[in-house]
Amino acid sequence: MSTAQSTTPSRRSRKFKAILAGGIVLGVGAAATLAAWTDDEWAIGDFQAGSFNLEGSTNGSDYTEHEIEGDAATLGFETGADNLSPGDSYAAGFAVRLDDTTSYDATVELANVTDAAENVTGLTYGVVQVESFAVCTPEATGTSIVAAGTALDAGTGSFEVTAGPDTSAGAPVNLCFQVTANDELSQNQSTTATWQFTATSVE
Repeated sequence: MSTAQSTTPSRRSRKFKAILAGGIVLGVGAAATLAAWTDDEWAIGDFQAGSFNLEGSTNGSDYTEHEIEGDAATLGFETGADNLSPGDSYAAGFAVRLDDTTSYDATVELANVTDAAENVTGLTYGVVQVESFAVCTPEATGTSIVAAGTALDAGTGSFEVTAGPDTSAGAPVNLCFQVTANDELSQNQSTTATWQFTATSVE
């Protein structure tokens, strides 16, 4: 009867629906794969070493570098220091600072003292840190760097220097060298003392 044929699905119709259902499942699977997005982030760092340089002055205003013994700054002792007699005392200033390229503070140490004549008998010295270059005299007082009465070929001491802000030089440290002749000084002796200061950067 025609009624039975209209209500009973054929085998071909069931097969078509099964294929269609399978196609829907495959379509969902493909959509899930396309949703796996990726994105990236990158980072970069720039590095540059700081600068560090100590310079000195024998007049408190004009600074330059004296990096080797052969270029040592000549201290300006008063007239008469080349004609000493027992009881005489003379002084000379030496200022040090960190230059305008320096980015770190430093500790400065008196690293070495040499005496060309193996220490003239009867000459001693001391070094004090004073407020300004102008006050450096044989009687000047301040923070002791090298104790008074130290033999001319000896001595230890240290002090701090600070870097300046931005591109400015650091504040100077004014050192006053005070040399004294005592009763042991013999006639016609001569010598040249050389002091080496070494700066070490600190953070």
